[in-house]
Amino acid sequence: MVPRYARPAMTALWEPEAKYRIWFEIEAHATEKLGELGVVPKSAAKALWDWWATQPEIDVAAIDAIEAVTKHDVIAFLTWVAEQVGDEARFMHQGMTSSDVLDTTLAVQLARATDILLADMDALLAALKTRAEEQKYTPTIGRSHGIHAEPVTFGLKLAQAYAEFDRCRQRLVAAREEIATCAISGAVGTFANIDPAVEAHVAEKLGLTPEPISTQVIPRDRHAMYFATLAVIAGSIERLSVEIRHLQRTEVLEAEEYFSPGQKGSSAMPHKRNPILTENLTGQARMIRAYALPALENVALWHERDISHSSVERFIGPDATITLDFALARLTGVVEKLLVYPERMQKNLDAMGGLVHSQRVLLALTQAGVSREDAYAIVQRNAMKVWESAGTLSLLDLLKADGQVTAALSEDELEEKFDLDYHFRQVDTIFARVFG
Repeated sequence: MVPRYARPAMTALWEPEAKYRIWFEIEAHATEKLGELGVVPKSAAKALWDWWATQPEIDVAAIDAIEAVTKHDVIAFLTWVAEQVGDEARFMHQGMTSSDVLDTTLAVQLARATDILLADMDALLAALKTRAEEQKYTPTIGRSHGIHAEPVTFGLKLAQAYAEFDRCRQRLVAAREEIATCAISGAVGTFANIDPAVEAHVAEKLGLTPEPISTQVIPRDRHAMYFATLAVIAGSIERLSVEIRHLQRTEVLEAEEYFSPGQKGSSAMPHKRNPILTENLTGQARMIRAYALPALENVALWHERDISHSSVERFIGPDATITLDFALARLTGVVEKLLVYPERMQKNLDAMGGLVHSQRVLLALTQAGVSREDAYAIVQRNAMKVWESAGTLSLLDLLKADGQVTAALSEDELEEKFDLDYHFRQVDTIFARVFG
């Protein structure tokens, strides 16, 4: 975790003290249910909860010191709690294995992290919707292969991003459900030394679902799906970021990141206004996607369990969620403050002498009886003259002077094919599909 790219609420979920508090809750809830079942004295859970009610500080340093001797983090924690609680603490962890605590804790942390990410997504979606409505009919050029294609609106560009992130949100909801599972099933998942009712009780208390069948661990296909979902979201973040970066290029300059008073773009060139936020988001997206591969590789554990996944998850759990939280918040800010230049959009739209209307002329010629092959050749012949003139010639003027064109289409019919508003007739329909 890099502090520069971290926000407090998400970071707090992954602090050692937060982890140990979840560990305690798991152990105490399990002991509570074991007491109800008559496996341990009910006084054991009472002793644990009475101590907990004093809101104790978790002495991370003391636990670390014990672990330095035991070389086992869960044992170190249990030892420290026993030192605080006293004799009744010996009934903790009855019939449980360390993975019951570790895996269930990871599920709690990822579920809570996802709740933050879902709030982040809601903020981003709200910003995209607001800006899309604002720019609903702002004409701009659509590009394919980076080349002018046909007119669109800037609102449609933003609506497309909204629809994509709405899908991402739905995937994230599914990923949360996938990951929020609890396993309190013992050494190899057989419940030989602990009743399944204990797992159900802990799951209910922590807002999880019991894992239908575990080994010594919760199956890692769940985690692979979760981190793959974060990677897809990162891909969508980069897609929008790259679009903004392209639009801010000097030769385009249709939109740009907000440049605050006092901000500096370059240590050498005072004129620079660089898309540093979206460039940074591109880099963060690369990192988030990179965490998906080790999560996929964690699926294939030996038999009922090995610990090859453990060190991986100590990295990717915090890093992926903290980075994505930061990236979503940053992208939301970029969208909210994005500077949009309709005049420049119109200038770029007009830059190639009307070439963007070539398809309408092609279709009109075919409807007037010209074969598609001939119609394409006629329009392309004139269009290439405009292209080679870098837009100084007018496609409409050239077509009006072409006898093969005027034999099929009147001047009024030709001019109508260059009506910009024609391309925006279905904007309302598209917006209704996206926003409902």
